[in-house]
Amino acid sequence: MPIFFQQQINPGTRLGIWKIEETETFFRDSVPVHRDVTHPHKRLQHLAGRFLLQFLFPAFPYEMIQLADTRKPFLPSEQFHFSISHCGDYAAAIVSRETRAGIDVEIPIGKIARIREKFLSPEEIEQFGVGAGHPENLRLLTTLWSAKEAVYKWYGEGKVDFSEQIRLQGIDEEQRIIRCFFTKTNSSLRIHYGSFDNLVLAWVIDEAITG
Repeated sequence: MPIFFQQQINPGTRLGIWKIEETETFFRDSVPVHRDVTHPHKRLQHLAGRFLLQFLFPAFPYEMIQLADTRKPFLPSEQFHFSISHCGDYAAAIVSRETRAGIDVEIPIGKIARIREKFLSPEEIEQFGVGAGHPENLRLLTTLWSAKEAVYKWYGEGKVDFSEQIRLQGIDEEQRIIRCFFTKTNSSLRIHYGSFDNLVLAWVIDEAITG
């Protein structure tokens, strides 16, 4: 069973990363498809992400998933809050009984350096040392992108200016936390991140911020 990584965040919140090694038939036996996905690999990612929801919480009701106008999947009953991400041969999900959550998983690639000004403010580029004049650090750039994607999914209502409204304020490498202020909700957030051989993960939930 290719569960790549899993974590019990608190009693009501779990996340996991699935390495997709199965065929589509494996997932279709368990998971209903909620939208038309014509590209075979994207359809496999879609199925694997939803399969992971019930792997993390066996009582998760697939059949109740709906799509918001922003394309965010949700449960009308809010029995669970959840977020899904996929990249390459990986699918990631976070599920919580208690709180809104957002997750993002990425494979570092060169394109991220070419679009840094689209998602980072000049102040962030300087603060994190990821400008064109610095040695290229694709893993850090990808982590910063993934952090903002996780906040966007946590928010769930679309129309977010990544460079202006998601403000990354600092990184704690020991605790693997990025401090953030999200101007649309006036929220101080802690974005948690992880790094694997060829993968970057970021996630955020509602939690009390101290210190």
